[in-house]
Amino acid sequence: MVDLTDAQRRILTAGAQRPDNLAMPLPKGQHGAVAKKVVGMLVERGFLEEVDANIRKGEPLWRETGDGHGTTLVVAEAGLAAIGVEPVVVRTMARVRKGKATPKTPPVTKSPRAGTKQAHLITMLEAQSGASISEIVAATGWKAHTIRGAISGVLKKKLGLAVISEKIEGRGRIYKITP
Repeated sequence: MVDLTDAQRRILTAGAQRPDNLAMPLPKGQHGAVAKKVVGMLVERGFLEEVDANIRKGEPLWRETGDGHGTTLVVAEAGLAAIGVEPVVVRTMARVRKGKATPKTPPVTKSPRAGTKQAHLITMLEAQSGASISEIVAATGWKAHTIRGAISGVLKKKLGLAVISEKIEGRGRIYKITP
């Protein structure tokens, strides 16, 4: 891990959590001459990059370059690595920033470990009759909001499963994984 000041770490961490790794706006308390110095040091070390700001997207400006244009700050690959962000994430974000990401790349599908609550949830949803939230609560002990989050976040987005929901009279809303 690289030696960073608290101000530098806050700027890099805030930028790493934003879409496209935008470092702007700077965290509270970072403005004026102090911000210029800290950002200058990060740019020198290759942790931040000055890139053209997309004003149409509403990206915040670091500085104006004239003619209605300006630059914004983006956390560079080295900056992400300096705060401990995984190398795979660093490379992926760098490719996205440079426009080299392939939009037709299929999502990586992972399979859950056997015997976990997640695996049990998938088994329940793969059944012909599906499962309701109350049935899943009884089987896993999870709260309803946790189940809905697992369905939309883990099953649909991370694992790429096609989960549908439908309302059945007498049973309520049920969820199924479609083949």
